[in-house]
Amino acid sequence: MLPLVFLPDTPVLLAGRGGAFARRRALLEGAGLTRIAVHEGVPPEAALRRQRLVFGAGLEPEESEWLAAAARARGVTVNIEDVPHLCDVHVPALVRRGDLLLTVSTGGAAPALSAALRAWLQDSFGEEWAGRLAEVAALRARRRAAGDPPAEVIRAVRAHLDGTSWLQPRCLPAGDTATNH
Repeated sequence: MLPLVFLPDTPVLLAGRGGAFARRRALLEGAGLTRIAVHEGVPPEAALRRQRLVFGAGLEPEESEWLAAAARARGVTVNIEDVPHLCDVHVPALVRRGDLLLTVSTGGAAPALSAALRAWLQDSFGEEWAGRLAEVAALRARRRAAGDPPAEVIRAVRAHLDGTSWLQPRCLPAGDTATNH
């Protein structure tokens, strides 16, 4: 597995219907993607031109098969929700805090574990992390603008982090044996 982050101007096609389609659309829009071609139902074949990524959600099995085959024939990466054999990529469980993105994936082996870990991350990394990222990014930008070499920028950021309690280990709930191998 290799997690990737697609840039906002990546051409993406979303096809489908129903609740799964609406959730996938919200996910793509929430990711800041700006070039999303949205098709309720199955898109015309011409709609696949110039796309880099195709998502299908809430389609009938034969529609999903067609969409995956048509995308793959054009060398376009495809994800058909909940149909692993039609996916070139999987979407991990996500937690967003501003520009901070935390992800969890089990490669499809244990979706319930991914969901549980996502819930833990949501509890552990509150909304304040958006501001924390902005603070660290501003420090980095200032040091780079001052002409500091990369190693010095990294040292300054690490020193800043060491001066906070942000990354202090958190205790596991009572009775949790995750640390007992």
